[in-house]
Amino acid sequence: MENRSLAIQHNHADTVDVTSESSSEKAFIKGNSISATLEEIKAEHVIPVFLKDNEPVISHTDFIESMVEVATHIYGSGSISKPVVRISHPIMGRVPEARNKPAAELMEWEKTRFYERMMFAIEVPTIHDEVAGNSLSLTIGGVKAYNIDNLNNKIGADQNFKIYAGFKNTVCTNLCVSADGYVGDLKVKNIQQLYDAIFTLLQTYNAVEHLRKMQYLTEYSLTEHQFAQLIGRCRMYPYLTQKQRDGITPLLFGDQQVNNVCRDYYRDRSFCKSNDGSISLWRLYNLFTGANKSTYIDQFLDRSVNAYQLAGDLKQALISGRSSWYFLT
Repeated sequence: MENRSLAIQHNHADTVDVTSESSSEKAFIKGNSISATLEEIKAEHVIPVFLKDNEPVISHTDFIESMVEVATHIYGSGSISKPVVRISHPIMGRVPEARNKPAAELMEWEKTRFYERMMFAIEVPTIHDEVAGNSLSLTIGGVKAYNIDNLNNKIGADQNFKIYAGFKNTVCTNLCVSADGYVGDLKVKNIQQLYDAIFTLLQTYNAVEHLRKMQYLTEYSLTEHQFAQLIGRCRMYPYLTQKQRDGITPLLFGDQQVNNVCRDYYRDRSFCKSNDGSISLWRLYNLFTGANKSTYIDQFLDRSVNAYQLAGDLKQALISGRSSWYFLT
């Protein structure tokens, strides 16, 4: 494969500044989530607290603004787009004065709410490249799910976050995330620790290597028969015992996502099969990342990384000529 390099433009600055253009408004995730803005969350949503001392946790706003600040420092002022935010699982409340009112009679100012789960994505359009004619732009972000935290604790307790750096396929807004660009079990006690972890991830993530490995996926294909075997094995995997799963690449996708992959093998305009029924691993990978859009926020990134791992392991099986558990060579 020919040597490839990213198209990068850096304008270093230390002040937080984002372009007026938002990251793609086409949803990168749909499953049980709605769109929100940073301004809306900051102005209208209450902040959960640790119940033992009533001290606030790190809010969704704190999280997003920390990522924006670090990204601006690393990539340059004006080089990143506005965050696109998706939220789910609302926690509703009301002010004390309205505690006895019927719900239908509540005024807007009497209602309180926050959302238990939140995911956001920030494009860095100055860092981009192409794979198989698909334009990819660097995209960073994170997930916060308060249901994972122990809010019965007091300030200073661990708070859980997920952060990532990867690429967005602008053809379909599918997010491409590898294990090297993902921290799925980040535990911090304060905003400074969160800031430091984000900085470390963005500094160490190798975007060029990630693109190179995705480019390799375009060079290998499954036959129609192998694809049929893969789909069948994906349906069988959940019923294996833990011992039977030893040595097999895990599959985190459920029946709904596997059904979508099978459907889009025939119907997706950008990533469907070829006329002879074969499908490149790049297209197959995008069928899985597309199916992942129906996933709940707290599972999204784990399944995104799993799709990349599965595509990579299928590639290794094709290179070696050895049968994978998922299909026969």
